[in-house]
Amino acid sequence: MTRRLFLVLLVLGQATPPIGAITGAAEAPLSASIHQASARPEFKDGKAQIVDAFKEEKDWIRHDLWVETEFDSDADGLLDRMHVAVTRPKQTETEGLKLPVVYESSPYFAGTNTNDRRYFWNPRQAVDEPPPPRRMAPHFSAKNHRPTISDSQIHTWVPRGYIVVHSSSPGTGLSQGCPTVGGLNESLAPKAVIDWLCGRAKGYTEVDGNQTVEASWCTGRIGMTGTSYNGTIPLAAATTGVEGLKAIIPIAPNTSYYHYYRSHGLVRHPGGYIGEDIDVLYEFIQSGNPQRRDYCDCHVRDTQLREGMDRTFGDMNAFWRSRDYLNAMPNMKAALLMSHGFNDWNVMPEHSIRIYEAAKRQGLPAQIYFHQDGHGGPPPLSMMNRWFTRYLHDQPNGVEQEPRAWIVREGEKHEDPHSYIDYPNPNARHITFHLQRGGKQMGGLEPTAKGEQGTESLIDNFSFSGQALAQAEWTEHRLLYVTPKLTAPLHISGHIELRIRLACDRPAANLSVWLVSLPWDTTCDAPLTDNIVTRGWADPQNHVEGDVGQPLQPGRFYDLNFELQPDDQIIPAGQQLGLMIFSSDREFTLHPDPGTELTIDLDVTSLDLPIVGGIAAYENAMLRPPAPH
Repeated sequence: MTRRLFLVLLVLGQATPPIGAITGAAEAPLSASIHQASARPEFKDGKAQIVDAFKEEKDWIRHDLWVETEFDSDADGLLDRMHVAVTRPKQTETEGLKLPVVYESSPYFAGTNTNDRRYFWNPRQAVDEPPPPRRMAPHFSAKNHRPTISDSQIHTWVPRGYIVVHSSSPGTGLSQGCPTVGGLNESLAPKAVIDWLCGRAKGYTEVDGNQTVEASWCTGRIGMTGTSYNGTIPLAAATTGVEGLKAIIPIAPNTSYYHYYRSHGLVRHPGGYIGEDIDVLYEFIQSGNPQRRDYCDCHVRDTQLREGMDRTFGDMNAFWRSRDYLNAMPNMKAALLMSHGFNDWNVMPEHSIRIYEAAKRQGLPAQIYFHQDGHGGPPPLSMMNRWFTRYLHDQPNGVEQEPRAWIVREGEKHEDPHSYIDYPNPNARHITFHLQRGGKQMGGLEPTAKGEQGTESLIDNFSFSGQALAQAEWTEHRLLYVTPKLTAPLHISGHIELRIRLACDRPAANLSVWLVSLPWDTTCDAPLTDNIVTRGWADPQNHVEGDVGQPLQPGRFYDLNFELQPDDQIIPAGQQLGLMIFSSDREFTLHPDPGTELTIDLDVTSLDLPIVGGIAAYENAMLRPPAPH
């Protein structure tokens, strides 16, 4: 759009309907959406700038409403309505200015229930046996405020020429319905809000009222963002294919509840929340209408969730597939900027990578931003600004021609990521590392197979932490295989796969694997990147293709292939990479009685590492430095 055409359209203008009217206005291009406005968005270097006329908080218009959805999840005979709050510059009222929307939705805005571990599942459970009963958490009182649901995003985006919208997800705050923790209504709820913003759904001034509200101030171009559960909801909305949702920036999103609570057939808890499962999360977020809570408890928590989650076997099933957004990716049209931490052991990095790779396969505009820290962490504001400027203001700033991958290197600031052509690094090559005897102390891990290594065994004991096992000089509770000491940095980038042949003396067992960097940094403020490179967990019963595991025959060897969490990390000179194999991971898995024995066939077990520069880079990192003169 030329500047001249923009000015012509600005001069023409037209009247704006009153707020209470329903016009069903379709999406309009930015040029046609600004009507005789003396204040308008400003752009520089491809980014929306703070506009003086928009930045005065006292001039912002705040109001709330309820948007009617297409579902009745609490079975009260009425379509559920979602509580929505709007914050917009006064010019959208006084001058007929239309602007795009930055939208965040959450189950957390009204407050959350206790994290008291008394209401979690007891991890002291045998693998493949029914869990002990769990004590239900009591209901709690929500913190419901009108008209402000949340202040997040507002001070960042309103001064830059956006309207900010918030909504509480179903069954939370003043939104009706039941929370379903990834159920279909959690996708259709934000879709309904976007439909309302685009004139396709109805909004009302009261939860049970008939006075309508329209979004006459919206251009019909919407972007969504948020962190963790708030980052899951943008993906949930986008995978409905809703028109008008132009771009999403999910930050550390949970993209599959199976991958959050299970791993390759194994019951595995998110980091820091041992004993949590999907029904516990339901109780944590349920803050909606007290009169419908008993119904929701009965029909969602105690029926859908409890019957579908299968805490006994941990296998994939229809329940978990319905809560995996990868399966709905073909519907998605929105541009994707994904953000995640490589050391996020709560919502693990695979969540973002699997969606990013699917978006690329579909030809969607997609970038990914990674840092080396834990849970959360948005991209730099300038990066988010360029993304929203391009797709919400329709400004051709060239983000789609930029490198796809932006990675913060070890020890550097989040604001200064390095750019790469893509992730995984296109220069990475998979190198197969083989095991050499001595794992109870420290065996070898090298690209050359020595042959005739035989077997080695370990005894499960959950009472020892993975950190303690990695530092042990000798122990029967893990096997450890390490490379020679690096004499130059080694860059790992991509998917890491373990191929293992093992036998168990019982029908079921946990299998845990860590890739560590040694010697272990024992200082209290050691960086997250210094010790654990990546981790993985699997159920040996799931050794064949398919969703259902089969009991192990004690003493029989089985072949199992699975991926550890993907990574991009530069291992410094002076360190050794170590593959640690053990059974129960105290921080993540169930805690069965100690004593299970796992036996590993070293000659058929190997680790595939994606090394930037391939075998030449590895060999270079193994060269002895020249002797000093």
